Amino acid sequence: MTGLSHAGHQDRVHPLKGGRHVDHESVTLSAEGPVGDRAFCLLDPAVDRCLRTVEHPTLLATRALWDGTVLRAELPGRTVVGEPVATGDVREVDYWGRTATVELVHGPWAAAYSAHLGREVVLGRAAPGQVVFGASVTIVTDGSLARLAREVGAPVDGARLRATFQLDDAGARPFAEDEWVGRRLRLGAAEVEVTGLVGRCAVIDLDPASGVRDLPVLKALAALRAETGGVDLGLYAEVVAPALVRTGDPASVAPLG
Repeated sequence: MTGLSHAGHQDRVHPLKGGRHVDHESVTLSAEGPVGDRAFCLLDPAVDRCLRTVEHPTLLATRALWDGTVLRAELPGRTVVGEPVATGDVREVDYWGRTATVELVHGPWAAAYSAHLGREVVLGRAAPGQVVFGASVTIVTDGSLARLAREVGAPVDGARLRATFQLDDAGARPFAEDEWVGRRLRLGAAEVEVTGLVGRCAVIDLDPASGVRDLPVLKALAALRAETGGVDLGLYAEVVAPALVRTGDPASVAPLG
């Protein structure tokens, strides 16, 4: 097994699709993915479409906290808290070209986010996996982030990549994790199967706390990945052995064969 660690790094989820990542000391991985991750999404009610961060970057200036009962949304100059109440209004909505099923909820969040965004939005609750692009778990490594930072000429906060886990790969060569596709990765007591590489978009150019476009990260990544013809960074994975994963738990990659 290849020794890895994610000691010193926060495990991350974001309860509201498109909002700022929330750091946690631990994440519970269920068979469907990280518990509480992307449990809610904002919708354009006129066209039943899930809002995209790349089109609404100021979503990154907001933070949602969800304990399974109470949803707390922190927006610039305003915080709204309550227990979401199901409306029974179930919508089939567009999520990046595929259909996702969400249920609208009552509460103060739609008005608060509408005021923040300057347009009408409604809040929907989604079942696990409904508003997840790719796979339920994503992983990045320090080695690849460090190489990207050198190309950019400035530090690249791992939060830009919006990954579930950031691993310390003990000085491995950049993008060595590309070779993990098809293999299993143990994270503490949990185990995931790596299913593919994560293709990146212009969201990684945005400051992860404000949504301000401040660094040409995507351009730098494209230069680094010119030989592959893609802009991949990080891994998609699905959970095969659910468990609680704590920051600092050891991580290891199963050998080939």
